[in-house]
Amino acid sequence: MTALDLSSPVAVVGAGTMGQGIAQVALAAGHPVQLFDTVPGRAREAAEAIGARLDRLVAKARMTGADRDSALARLHAVESLPDLADCGLVVEAVLERLDVKQELFRALEDIVGEDCLLATNTSSLSVTAIGGALRNPGRFVGLHFFNPAPLLPLVEVVSGFATDVTSATRAYELARVWGKTPVACADTPGFIVNRIARPFYAEAFAVYESQAAEPVTIDAILRECGGFRMGAFELTDLIGQDVNESVTHSVWQAFFQDVRFTPSLAQRRLVESGRLGRKTGRGWYDHAEDAERPEPHTAEPVPAPAYVVVEGDLGPASDLLALIREAGIPVREDEEDHGTRLVLPSGGQLALADGQTSVEFRDVVYFDLALDYRRATRLALSASQDTSPQTLTEAIGLFQALGKDVSVIGDAPGMIVARTVARIIDLAHDAVAKGVATKEDIDTAMRLGVNYPLGPFEWSRRLGRNWAYALLDDLHLRDPSGRYAPSLALYRHAYASDKREGTSS
Repeated sequence: MTALDLSSPVAVVGAGTMGQGIAQVALAAGHPVQLFDTVPGRAREAAEAIGARLDRLVAKARMTGADRDSALARLHAVESLPDLADCGLVVEAVLERLDVKQELFRALEDIVGEDCLLATNTSSLSVTAIGGALRNPGRFVGLHFFNPAPLLPLVEVVSGFATDVTSATRAYELARVWGKTPVACADTPGFIVNRIARPFYAEAFAVYESQAAEPVTIDAILRECGGFRMGAFELTDLIGQDVNESVTHSVWQAFFQDVRFTPSLAQRRLVESGRLGRKTGRGWYDHAEDAERPEPHTAEPVPAPAYVVVEGDLGPASDLLALIREAGIPVREDEEDHGTRLVLPSGGQLALADGQTSVEFRDVVYFDLALDYRRATRLALSASQDTSPQTLTEAIGLFQALGKDVSVIGDAPGMIVARTVARIIDLAHDAVAKGVATKEDIDTAMRLGVNYPLGPFEWSRRLGRNWAYALLDDLHLRDPSGRYAPSLALYRHAYASDKREGTSS
């Protein structure tokens, strides 16, 4: 038996937003559902809320009235844990406290049958630790849904240290039968999504803390250049600053305060001030109805350079050459290969972000990585106080001639999109090397769980095997705290590529 028969009741313990969502998913799949909460009356209120959501689906022609009536007939609010005795699956979505969850499952173990699958929806606690309180932890598994559960397809199926393979397989198949996209992962802090997504927030906050750019500009670059659906600041305002910081802090602590997961002091101050985002009316942004949304930095129009000289193939930015030619700007090729860069008429250079700083060189302007240089509507440039104004002007004019808005930020090594993507790729390689999940499941999780435009390994294949390692290695030389030190897994990945191509390390 690899799934759960539709006649078998599913219990959901915890009648908050997530519990209601999981109950609705089970109902839609055809199961009888028992809804329980320790607060008297809350399960009944939750059942009524689910009914109201089903009514809205009928009104929008997304569900028939007959299907709604059938689902509501299978939904039961119960008053005590013993009422769950005949369930084939119990999923909890209660308070994120280890002692509370352990106490709940110890009680359930004495109530449900031996073949009942027990599951936690925890997003931050150890599945192993919760299951450790049970006599039979083999039947205990993590089923991490994403909010809102009826809409988001991803479910992380988490095997604790003592979870039986048969239990994990049952949970995986059940999520699939329910119409979800399950991914299998080991019990590690943050599982897949909350572990590998940390740099998306951390690097945006770090660029802000270094005063290289304001939140609205960083968000615009992540969206319009990097292809992310939302920027880090607006997304954390939506999630809730307290919720996002709590997950970051939990992962950091669980990894024994690994510097790669260090929380942001700027975000801590925001939480301390009570500016938690949309739910309090203010976070990184003012969410009052009459508030004006600030505009990202956008350079004023300037003339395009008369020509550019290309040295090398520009690597991941090679598509720019076609765009420059299409814009009518002559492209001259240097017969001597000095690297991968563009030389402007002033003699200044334009280079793709590589983890180095502009101030190190005589006259260099860096431009950020883009998901797709043709489709990107905004490009970011980075310059130092020593950069020639003429070089910066020519660089701005070049990208404006390609139809792009241009944001100029401070001298931030690796800029914004490039360093974020490099760190995400690194954490993904590290996770695979440590048996957390497969490459395919990690890509699926990051695309479906947080709507990334590409999975980490899709990015890695597109950018080249050595790209992320080289950028992070340069960043690590400039910030030797360990935050940017490439993982051994990423080093092996890059070195293996060099070895196959016959080059030395």
